[in-house]
Amino acid sequence: MNTPTQQDNQLQANIPQEAFDWYDQYAHGIIDRRTFLSRLGSLAALGFSMSVLSSALLPNYALAEQVSFNDPDIKASYHNFPSSKGHGEGRGYLVTPKSVPNKAPLILVVHENRGLNPYIKDVARRAAKAGFIAFAPDALYPLGGYPGNDDKGREMQRSLDRAKIEQDFIAAAKFLQAHQSGNGKLGAVGFCFGGYIVNMLAASIPGVLSAGVPFYGTPAAKELRENIKAPLLIQLAELDERVNASWPEYEQDLKKNKVDYTMHMYQKVNHGFHNDSTGRYDPEAAELAWQRTLTFFNKHLS
Repeated sequence: MNTPTQQDNQLQANIPQEAFDWYDQYAHGIIDRRTFLSRLGSLAALGFSMSVLSSALLPNYALAEQVSFNDPDIKASYHNFPSSKGHGEGRGYLVTPKSVPNKAPLILVVHENRGLNPYIKDVARRAAKAGFIAFAPDALYPLGGYPGNDDKGREMQRSLDRAKIEQDFIAAAKFLQAHQSGNGKLGAVGFCFGGYIVNMLAASIPGVLSAGVPFYGTPAAKELRENIKAPLLIQLAELDERVNASWPEYEQDLKKNKVDYTMHMYQKVNHGFHNDSTGRYDPEAAELAWQRTLTFFNKHLS
C-alpha cells in the first residue's frame, strides 16, 4: 500500500499543465490570488488536494541549496553600491572564490520578480564555486530587502518604479565590473524578470556587458535592441507560451543587427525549470542549461 507521501508524489507528477500556466499568470500579475486559488480548487474533482498543488507549485527554499553559504571554497558578504539614477543606493550579495584567482571573470546574477530569494543567492554561490566573482543585487533593498515571502516580495517589487529598478541594475553592473579582483569582463545571468534585465543590460550598456544569458526573459524595448553587442545565450522553455511569444520578433532583430546569439529551447519543461525550489524544476534540463551557461561565460569572459 502506498504511503501518503508516495501518493502525493504520484499526484504531483500528474498535475495538469493548466495548473502550471495558472501559477505563471498569477506570479506575473495576469490573474489575482483569488482567481488563482479558485482555478486550483477546480482540480479537486480530479483528486488533487490544495496541499498537493501548493507543494508542487509554490517554492520550498529548503530544497534550493546546492552550495552552502559556509562552503569552504567560497566567501559570501553583502555590499552596497551607489545608484544615482535609481533609488540612490542598492545592495547585493557578493560571492567570491575563497582563493580569488588573479583578475577573475565577473557575473551579475539577477533575480525573478520577487527580490533576492534563497534560490538566487544559491545560484550566485554556484557561480563562485565555478570560479567567478558573482554579485546578486536585491531590487527590494529600498523597501528593506526580500521579505522572506514570495507573495509579499512580488507585491513589493510591483510597487517600485520599474525605470528606477532598471537603473539600479545598470548601477550594479558597473559596480561589479569595477571590482578590484575582476578582469573587467562582465557577464549577466537572469531568470524570468532577471532574464528581461539581462536583455535590457545588453541593449542599454553594450560597452559594459561582455556576455548575457537570459533564462526565459522577454526582450528589451524594441528601440534599444540595435545597441546589443554582447553575445547572448538564450534559454527558453517549450511550455512557456507567454515568453516564447516574444521570441520570433526578438530573433529577427538579433539577426538584423548581426548579434552573436544561440537559443536553446528545452523540451517539455515549464517557465522556471531551472528553479529547484518548485515543481516546475526539471533536473536534467536545469543541469544542461547551467553547464551551457558556465561554458559560455568561460568562453567569453576569460
